Amino acid sequence: MTTTTTAARRAADAPGYDAFLAACPSRQLLDRISDKWSTLVLCALGGGHAGPTGSAGGTPRPMRYSELHRTLVGVSQKMLTQTLRTLERDGLVTRTVTPTVPVTVTYEVTELGLSLRAAVAGIKLWAEANVEAVTASRAAYDASGD
Repeated sequence: MTTTTTAARRAADAPGYDAFLAACPSRQLLDRISDKWSTLVLCALGGGHAGPTGSAGGTPRPMRYSELHRTLVGVSQKMLTQTLRTLERDGLVTRTVTPTVPVTVTYEVTELGLSLRAAVAGIKLWAEANVEAVTASRAAYDASGD
């Protein structure tokens, strides 16, 4: 008689996901993580907002809303609030309310969020390193009249 571990049974019972299929729920997750504000919030909370010469690493730390808003130049208050709520709903960020006067609210990346941050931080750094090449390619394409 063959015995299996609980983890092996769970893995065998888990549904297979294929993002190439229209009805796959992983598409919603891909939509979330490909959003620029989600990527930048995860990078900021994960300690990776040192700029184009900074590394993808850093020490994750809690941040207040106002600090996040200052860090993410160009994000509206509405968009930042919406992004933080959806990241919290997805389990990627936690929100902590401290009963002080005035109330202190901090946001922190979760372990699940840190695992995603490792992937999106690389994309952020790639974009910063290659924006000039892409811009030149766009200009050449547009000039060719295609």
